[in-house]
Amino acid sequence: MVKKYTCDNGLRIVLEEIPTVRSVSIGIWVLAGSRNEGNMNNGISHFIEHMMFKGTKNRSAREIAESFDSIGGQVNAFTSKEYTCYFAKVMDTHATYALDILGDMFFHSTLDKDEMDREKKVVNEEIKMYEDTPDDIVHDLLSEASYGNHPLGYPILGTEETLASFTPNDLHAYMDENYSPENVVISVAGNVDEGFIKEVEKLFGSFERKGGKNQFEKPSFLHQQFKRKKDTEQAHLCLGYQGLPVGHDDIYSLVVVNNVLGGSMSSRLFQEVRETKGLAYSVFSYHSSFLDDGLLTVYGGTGNDQLEVLEETIHDTIQKLITDGLTDKELNNSKEQLKGNLMLGLESTNSRMSRNGKNELLLKRHRSLDDIIKHIDAVNHESINNIIQQTFNQAYSSALISAKD
Repeated sequence: MVKKYTCDNGLRIVLEEIPTVRSVSIGIWVLAGSRNEGNMNNGISHFIEHMMFKGTKNRSAREIAESFDSIGGQVNAFTSKEYTCYFAKVMDTHATYALDILGDMFFHSTLDKDEMDREKKVVNEEIKMYEDTPDDIVHDLLSEASYGNHPLGYPILGTEETLASFTPNDLHAYMDENYSPENVVISVAGNVDEGFIKEVEKLFGSFERKGGKNQFEKPSFLHQQFKRKKDTEQAHLCLGYQGLPVGHDDIYSLVVVNNVLGGSMSSRLFQEVRETKGLAYSVFSYHSSFLDDGLLTVYGGTGNDQLEVLEETIHDTIQKLITDGLTDKELNNSKEQLKGNLMLGLESTNSRMSRNGKNELLLKRHRSLDDIIKHIDAVNHESINNIIQQTFNQAYSSALISAKD
């Protein structure tokens, strides 16, 4: 059972007590990602994530790393389109110690200019590494094709040009505006009791920043076709269809459909493209939900001379889905697979912390496993056919990276 507490400053704490384990996972979830940015500061959310590990008023960057290594713990962070998360997983006996270090990073990071200059070089290398991975870049290109100049179309890493422009004042101003209590959730899962909420409140329950609850502009889904020429052995293709926002009533039907289309090794795309025709090593589909929109992506990579056949096979597979829907076997298997993945995915404290943190940050509600399973079981052919027509009978966006013109 997830327990929720709201501090006087508006910050929310969610805790799931799991007495059968000996670990604790703690996450600081901030409603700030590349969607909060503009053309001039694209990448600042991700850069702040890096800088949180580069030293505080109390600890150097090395001491932060050694603090977790010395207790056998793990600490990391990531940035997405709509949020940033700083998290740690430690033995239950070190939970308070880990919380203290995370709090030190969150409140007392120095954002030192010399450290920034060094870290800019690191992030530049990350951008270059990304550019050398066309099967990653093509997904960013699809976001741009789908959302254009809306922040959902921006790359999370930013660009070398925007990165070079960041100053300590820029980072402080961005955090003052977006790292406000109303935009922060502390999620805890593991072998700690309700008293741990008081420990969290001591550190996070009274801080104030000038920014308030983030307001976002709803994007328009565009149907652009983008192509980039790059000297690669393979052509990398993405198709994008407008999906559903987080919390939408039809989300379970769409997830079931996606699973059958390209979400597993038994999916239609995997079997037709890879197993039957041998066109690709990697082919799959996935759905991304945002606060007010969604994107269903189909990806395939193949030799440049086989691109036309790959694209034709993907379109034929989607057309058959539109025409025939799912078989009884596909529907039942997909539902059981989703339930199994859900259960198996919650066997670690880190996955439970993540689930609870995202749910509170984006939805402000927590469904029980029984309730989720009930919704999956309720998916039927009627709801499946409706979501297929709604999703795939519309114009789509596309992105292609290929060596050919």
